[in-house]
Amino acid sequence: MSTTPKEMWDRILSRTFVVAEIGKNFIQTQEERPVEEYLVNAKALVKAAHDSGADAVKFQTHNVEDEQLDIHVVSPHFKGADRYSWVTRNTNATPLEGFWRPLKAYCDEIGVIFHSTPMSRGAAMKLHQLGVELWKVGSGDILDFVTLDYIAATGKPIILSSGMSTIEEIDKAIDFLKRRNAHIVLLHCVSKYPCPPEQLNLSTIGFLKERYGIPVGFSDHSIGIDSALAGVALGAQVIEKHFSFDRGLWGADHKVSMTPEELKALVSGIRELEANPAKKAEYLEKDIVKAGMGSGAKVLQEDEAVFRPYFRKSLMAGTDIPAGATLTPEMLYAMRPQEYAGGLPSEAYEQVLGKHTTQELKKYAPITNAVMA
Repeated sequence: MSTTPKEMWDRILSRTFVVAEIGKNFIQTQEERPVEEYLVNAKALVKAAHDSGADAVKFQTHNVEDEQLDIHVVSPHFKGADRYSWVTRNTNATPLEGFWRPLKAYCDEIGVIFHSTPMSRGAAMKLHQLGVELWKVGSGDILDFVTLDYIAATGKPIILSSGMSTIEEIDKAIDFLKRRNAHIVLLHCVSKYPCPPEQLNLSTIGFLKERYGIPVGFSDHSIGIDSALAGVALGAQVIEKHFSFDRGLWGADHKVSMTPEELKALVSGIRELEANPAKKAEYLEKDIVKAGMGSGAKVLQEDEAVFRPYFRKSLMAGTDIPAGATLTPEMLYAMRPQEYAGGLPSEAYEQVLGKHTTQELKKYAPITNAVMA
């Protein structure tokens, strides 16, 4: 039986909510494998995460049509494939009926919460068909207002990562969602893969909580459990860590993932901190934690900024649009890579709606001020 948005919100906040970020870690070889094999891998990871104490498992859902333009770019964090080929492979590897639906059913069966990051509005529409009960927005999509508008309209809780973002950009995203009455958990995140513990800027957790007055969590890309436990001691209400059987497997995120044994130790440590709050102060005195506290403000680090040209999005025509048409949400896509797409940034979404096209636009044409009146 599915839960209501309020029931899910209450569950997220009832204790530290531990998310095993499986992502695309069911892909483990450079050569493509059958969908059936990916599903077997995904279920095995789900069971291991559940057995290790995770409250929820999270995947990443792609829909290449409205996510990635066919432009050759290779992200610095994964040189195993260009972005268009990688997103296309993930789209084809995870059909709705052959992968997502049986995977969601398996999670329901064993009693672990299933959710997934939609990498575009089209991906969110797939997930909505499954009856997902909460949303996760990745750091690269914090300004994808096309997708944020769609998921906010569902009324389901939204967990929002803040990596590779400036404080001004986070302000925009939070304002956009608050105007839509969304229930939001904002995750502190440093988009480095892996992130050295001394560069995590952990005191940002308290800064974000005070600035926005909403629950705050921590998406941790460091290796080990000390920094995540420190996040809990600092008030993080959601902890998200990548999860895999082996950091040596082929793929984008295995190298920054925890193993089942490490996840079990993390969950045990979190529950110990909850049971004995006095241990929090003691934990924050650890050298590795003190080294990673940082300045307290939200800082966009240079090593994070390199990802922005690849993962930020531009507004593109989502269909052939005649001259004189009034632009509506359904006509617009927000697509990567912004650096080469040519359209207005995806956060210009509200300014574009209701404008009239001054010329005919073919699908995937950039939406610019020059084509609107």
